[in-house]
Amino acid sequence: MFNALVMEKDEESGLASPVIKQISEDDLPHGEVRVAVEFSTVNYKDGLCMSPKGGGLVRNYPHVPGIDYAGTVEESSDDRYKPGDKVVLTGWRVGEAHWGGYAQKASALADWPVPLPEGLSTRQAMAVGTAGFTAMLAVMALEDHGLTPDRGPVLVTGAAGGVGSVATAILANLGYEVAAVTGRSETEGYLKALGATSIVPRDELNETTKRPLESETWAGCVDAVGGAMLARVLGQMKYGASVAAVGLAGGAGLPATVIPFLLRGVNLLGIDSVMQPFDNRLRAWQRVASDLPMDKLEAMIQPATLNDLPKLGADILNGQVKGRVVVDLNA
Repeated sequence: MFNALVMEKDEESGLASPVIKQISEDDLPHGEVRVAVEFSTVNYKDGLCMSPKGGGLVRNYPHVPGIDYAGTVEESSDDRYKPGDKVVLTGWRVGEAHWGGYAQKASALADWPVPLPEGLSTRQAMAVGTAGFTAMLAVMALEDHGLTPDRGPVLVTGAAGGVGSVATAILANLGYEVAAVTGRSETEGYLKALGATSIVPRDELNETTKRPLESETWAGCVDAVGGAMLARVLGQMKYGASVAAVGLAGGAGLPATVIPFLLRGVNLLGIDSVMQPFDNRLRAWQRVASDLPMDKLEAMIQPATLNDLPKLGADILNGQVKGRVVVDLNA
């Protein structure tokens, strides 16, 4: 038996609620690798999965949320993993369609985990988590499309959130001039400590404009917001610059014109962290281990336990979570 946060659905109301309880290994869904989970995190999707209606992501109850986790292999029917191996797992709809990381044990198909890079602990891996992994994919995509530190400042929207925090720290560590967008003045010191060279008030990019193009300002952008803010940013990109779009917090609509793409050659790069090829996942985690300063990573961490999760799920949906929440499954 082991401890887990389980979403249980009330058949009469049709609503789900979190229950912290003990469950059996026999209740775990099918998997070729069983992992003793050490740490998980809280992401926006986790908040949705812990909401009464499952945010449209949960199909079957009872359900264990947690869209990422890191721990130690206990059993494996696949030769790629042996007991004692440290692994990290993100994506593949874990915590949505398949039970996830908010339990002391988890099962996964053998194609899903990635060996933990040397020098990165399971706690550090979850301080990075899905959000940081996504941030690294975004930075890699920008660099693959020609971004270099000498091209000018890079904008990071939603900078105080999970993706934005890690993207800011990575870019700053690589020598980029980072402009961090935030709507909360109390996060400015935090973002400067991560390496942001300037702060852009969110309201400046939320203001509507009829101009499809503005002054060429940004050499690149990691956008974790989307919606109207993304449309505004597109008109401020330098010629040939790229925007790596990773989130839909501002909505799935894009009230933009084709002019930035036609007249400035702007590239809009969609970053999907869910089903990345194994080689790209491994490359991203290796880059995390080499390019993300660990002191900056520690500054992002908010420690949490299973008992904290119901409140944190609501907080992240309300935009009240800063940095990276790391859940210790054994605390």
